[in-house]
Amino acid sequence: MTRRLLISTFSVCFAFALAHQTVMPGHALSADTASAPTNLVRNGGFEEGLTGWSTFWTRDRGAGRARLDSATKHGGRQSVRLEHTGRHDWSFSPNLKLAVRPGELIELSAWVRIEGSGEVTLGAIAYDKSQRVVDWGYGGRTLRGSQPWQQLRTRLVISDDVTHIAPRLTGNGPATVWLDDFSVRRAGHLDDLRQPNLPAEVSARSKTLAFTLRTKDGTFSIRDLRDGREWTQRSLGRSGVVLRAEAQGLSVRWQWFLPTRDLTVRAVAKLEADRPELVVCLTSTGELAAPLRYPHPFLTAPPSYLVVPMNEGISYPVDDPTIRQRRLIAYGGHGICMAFFGATDGQAGYEAIIETPDDASIRIARLDGRLCIAPEWDPQKGRFGYPRRLRYVFFNQGGHVALCKRYREYVRDQGRLVTFLQKRKKNPNVDLLIGAVNVWCWERDALGIIRELRQAGIQRILWSHRQPPEGIRTMNEMGILTSRYDIYQDVMNPANFPKLRGVHPDWTTPAWPDDLMIGANGDWVRGWRVRGKDGRWYPCGVLCDRRAVDYARKRIPEELKTHPYRCRFIDTTTASPWRECYHPKHPMTRSDSRYWKMELLRFVSEEMNLVTGSETGHDAAVPYVHYFEGMLSLGPYRVPDAGRRMSEILEEVPERVAKFQVGHQYRLPLWELVYHDCVVAQWYWGDYNNKLPSIWDKRDLFNVLYGTPPMFMFNRRLWRENRERFAKSYQTISPVARATGYSEMTDHRFLTPDRAVQQTRFANGVVVTVNFGQRPFRMPDGTQLAPMSHHVAGLSGQ
Repeated sequence: MTRRLLISTFSVCFAFALAHQTVMPGHALSADTASAPTNLVRNGGFEEGLTGWSTFWTRDRGAGRARLDSATKHGGRQSVRLEHTGRHDWSFSPNLKLAVRPGELIELSAWVRIEGSGEVTLGAIAYDKSQRVVDWGYGGRTLRGSQPWQQLRTRLVISDDVTHIAPRLTGNGPATVWLDDFSVRRAGHLDDLRQPNLPAEVSARSKTLAFTLRTKDGTFSIRDLRDGREWTQRSLGRSGVVLRAEAQGLSVRWQWFLPTRDLTVRAVAKLEADRPELVVCLTSTGELAAPLRYPHPFLTAPPSYLVVPMNEGISYPVDDPTIRQRRLIAYGGHGICMAFFGATDGQAGYEAIIETPDDASIRIARLDGRLCIAPEWDPQKGRFGYPRRLRYVFFNQGGHVALCKRYREYVRDQGRLVTFLQKRKKNPNVDLLIGAVNVWCWERDALGIIRELRQAGIQRILWSHRQPPEGIRTMNEMGILTSRYDIYQDVMNPANFPKLRGVHPDWTTPAWPDDLMIGANGDWVRGWRVRGKDGRWYPCGVLCDRRAVDYARKRIPEELKTHPYRCRFIDTTTASPWRECYHPKHPMTRSDSRYWKMELLRFVSEEMNLVTGSETGHDAAVPYVHYFEGMLSLGPYRVPDAGRRMSEILEEVPERVAKFQVGHQYRLPLWELVYHDCVVAQWYWGDYNNKLPSIWDKRDLFNVLYGTPPMFMFNRRLWRENRERFAKSYQTISPVARATGYSEMTDHRFLTPDRAVQQTRFANGVVVTVNFGQRPFRMPDGTQLAPMSHHVAGLSGQ
């Protein structure tokens, strides 16, 4: 059932169950409000039974009931006990529909007790002036799992598009919930909290930028003094108020208060004196129960496109209605893999560099039908934690290339730009990686397959599947980069071993249960799931990152004594997010998690002197790794179940793969523009060059354009049936990847308005032009570039 249908079904059920009573702003249901805010809910303590309350609604028919309970209560004579056995959502609400005005503060409070695995949320349905629902969970605050009596509170700040709210308690999943002392009170207005005579705007100016803070809503605007262009923010929803603000030289300081959370944030925007940049710093000492979205997003307009470093990189035209709004974390490979985002019209644009990315995310949203990006700051173990910093950079030319080059400069200044030339000095085997095809093949006669590859002209090979010692030595003598898979995340409960079809040799079984990651709920964190003999799924636990290095120290040096690998692939480390651990013996913040993940990779690459790869990729690991499997493959647009059905060849191309994964209208080589000469980007092992034969040619063209090597996965039969095609793929791609591997990508441009013809340039003079289109393209020197073809200049002498 689609979300639209679910909402429609709920609206009918809710309308039927709820006898709405409207209360006008400033008028309570009962008497005098002069001395204290009046509870607008009749019978919030259930002393009159269920009078004034709606029927208990459940999505699963017959899955719930509401009963009075005099034995378990918070106050008074009784509470209401809500028993829910269904898997889906439920709702219980007073018969109240409250008229509200923009900026008004409404406080909701309820005492709840929970038994079971479900969750409970206190919030409201928000309606616009036409009585259409604009938000089903307005201002929601949630508790999960079994809880003793707790006061669940939230404060709603009424946004401009909301005229009425219907407070309620909702939930998901099986649980028994006791509810008592439910209250709804008017708590004033945002304007009442502000200092008197606060100016509408506070400004500061540098040589290149003029900054203006609007104290009404905490948005700001930037005027570029070089060309007069203005960048303006808009709030995604009324959430806070500026209490006070002042300008001090190149800085503007203000207090940003969020009444829904009782959180005061001190904000400073400081302009750079000689550059078109400013840094916004946010500090607070309070609790942070949910992500903080601030500063607000900049408005966009066509023909601009968002620049998002999701894996290799993608652009989203701001007026494209097909783009899904989404949240992307900055602290893991399945989010943004470099800590920046922005928007550009192809020349002018802005960039936001997240200087504190360990607990940060971005939100791709819409304002006035146009896509925009808002930064979000996640809690650090439930608190605001350390100062959060965001650097804004404004460009009047250069487009997405300029954004990438500024970010490259930023990471170089931090000492995190470590090139292959530097890495090769420490480990000469790095040179074996440059231009090498990554081959995944599980055939026992690996040497026989390799000899056939060499006979077909495929010379430079990264062989990723483990081998016996004799095979490794022979491959090393042949100049093959010998590698094997390894992992320091998944730990299966050994009690489940008899139920499974097999036991993974790389599970760190001794870690169960003492070295597992513990979540905020006190339970062990679930990881990869394995289907058992009985058809059930059994989850692995997640090894705490603080403990992972110790297990690697026990495993790898001992193995290398007999198995002389030159390379190692460490799965999941840069794909899975930095996590918080609440185990008393090995607690971690996300920053700690990042540190220990990088220590694991540093140990493998530096202490073990191995060429090192990891999954998907994140630029925190650039100093320690040499390649990422999955960086080229945009995470949300891979084939379904790509991580489990790796070797299955698919004839039908899923729509999302055709549109985005190999969509030349959307893709951008952002990773290459920053890190091409530092880390090799490869396709994912469930999304490789020959995975979908009908788009194999197009994948090859992206490899050529980006200067990245191919990935093949095959068995003996598939190899022999497609020998010539594999050889063609390698011979098309590898010379370019080899020639450009040590060089920075200096430029990427679209040569046609439809982006069908694209060109990349590298620091050593190599220029690659690719025609993804269906029509020939005439290059400036008269060369005719046929459809689905490429042209490379500057290869001689490389």
